[in-house]
Amino acid sequence: MRISLNASTIKPSPLLDKIRIAAETGYDGIELWAVEIYEHIGRGGEVSEVEQALRDGGLRVPCCIAVRGWGETTGREFELVMEECRRRFELAARLGSPLMVCTPPLEPVERARLAERYAALLELGRQTGVRAVLEYISFFGSLHSLPAAAGILDACGDTEGSLVIDAFHSWNSLSTLEDLRALPVGRIAHYHIDDAAPNSPATSQRDPDRVMPGDGPIDLAGELRILKEKDYQGWVSLELFNADLWQLDPRAVAKEGLDRVRRLIDLA
Repeated sequence: MRISLNASTIKPSPLLDKIRIAAETGYDGIELWAVEIYEHIGRGGEVSEVEQALRDGGLRVPCCIAVRGWGETTGREFELVMEECRRRFELAARLGSPLMVCTPPLEPVERARLAERYAALLELGRQTGVRAVLEYISFFGSLHSLPAAAGILDACGDTEGSLVIDAFHSWNSLSTLEDLRALPVGRIAHYHIDDAAPNSPATSQRDPDRVMPGDGPIDLAGELRILKEKDYQGWVSLELFNADLWQLDPRAVAKEGLDRVRRLIDLA
């Protein structure tokens, strides 16, 4: 399995530094956030600098993050959201990313609308050459679990529908290893690896509670074992939002994370 560093893991570092750190510490790729690229441009940078840094480091961009607002907006606001989605899909295509994460609404939205809107994103993906990948967020009201997100794929009816599996969100939403085992491998586009804070129960945690793989209660080796059994050929990406880790040397954090992920893959 190829391993990438999600840029959020070393968030305080400037964008180009993140790319260099990922390369220097031995990752195969780096997941980039559209908002960080926009910020880089806003400070006078160019997308071409990002492209050059990726080439210099020999890194792939397995996935870009993210598009939002597509599930809950209506009328002219929805049209504007879709225009922005297209810009982000096209940016991902320019960077060679095959995937764009589609973040669900914060508040509850009827299943039929989510399925219809996700189908529109899949069509946008076909037009731009970037696959729209649905994610579930364990503390959101619309899609909070793996089974709920899989249900949207069923309702959508598009064979290209797929998910980002996230270990933290699965655990925090009480999704199970059996839920993962039941998912066809063709529906697994990407895998985020992370652990949960050891002293707080599932359903109560938020993104900042994520910790290094191996420091929490999630059966990461079990999840990776299932992915291997399914012959999953995608990426494993370390995605953390831990403010304590952000205060440390970013190279040390990136290297420690890579070593831990490699050990878990070997163990699985």
